[in-house]
Amino acid sequence: MDGRPALRAILLGASNLALALPLGVDGLRRRAGGPVEALAACGQGRSFGTWSRFFFVRGLPGILDCGLWPELDRLPPLPTVALVTDVGNDLIYGVDAATVASWVEACLGRLADQGAETVLTLLPLPRIERLTPRQYLMARSILFPGRNVPWPRLQAEARELDARLRRIGAERGIPLVEPEASWYGIDPIHVRRSLRPEAWDRVFSLWPLASAGLSGRQSSPPGRCRPSLFGTACFRLFGTEFRRPQPALRLDDGTTLSLF
Repeated sequence: MDGRPALRAILLGASNLALALPLGVDGLRRRAGGPVEALAACGQGRSFGTWSRFFFVRGLPGILDCGLWPELDRLPPLPTVALVTDVGNDLIYGVDAATVASWVEACLGRLADQGAETVLTLLPLPRIERLTPRQYLMARSILFPGRNVPWPRLQAEARELDARLRRIGAERGIPLVEPEASWYGIDPIHVRRSLRPEAWDRVFSLWPLASAGLSGRQSSPPGRCRPSLFGTACFRLFGTEFRRPQPALRLDDGTTLSLF
């Protein structure tokens, strides 16, 4: 093993991706049989198109405007896979489905320009549809305090966004992951910890790693991918902007993780 990355992974999402990022990167390392160059734009409450805050404390730029894209333009070509997931936070922020879909499609267009084999995760609509108005209010107050989008409007926008994502996936030939209602418990939007491996296996099965000569090498990676809590390239904390050099993490096998 010469330490050079065998695969580039571009991972876009919000809290589900942030929580399962170590699991996903380690899985990629096993399947690549060597080091991976991972670039992720994720985080609790992350928006695809505008700055967002988590509990009024930590702010992150919209995925479309973060530093991941200019960084990609500077990097040499590599076999590339990509995941776009956690699409839906913006609905809670009051953004309409058409706008959210346009942001997602812009990301997909940029990924296509990179030659990425992309997988898109749909909203957990089967679980959301089971929520009562009271359960929605409780979940909203805990997960998105200060937001007041009415339940009927959110339901309608979620259904429209789901339809738009399906249409975009069909038009672009992008495989879709349909979250199972059983992946979620009381929390209607975060995959249960015990079922995160199952969710990632679904994504891995849709990435054509074999076409890049990367399948069949299941060597166990030395060490675990554990990104720093405040390792993102650009973020705001209590209104003050901070910048961090990237990659945020380097592992002994040559794997890198950059956070944007």
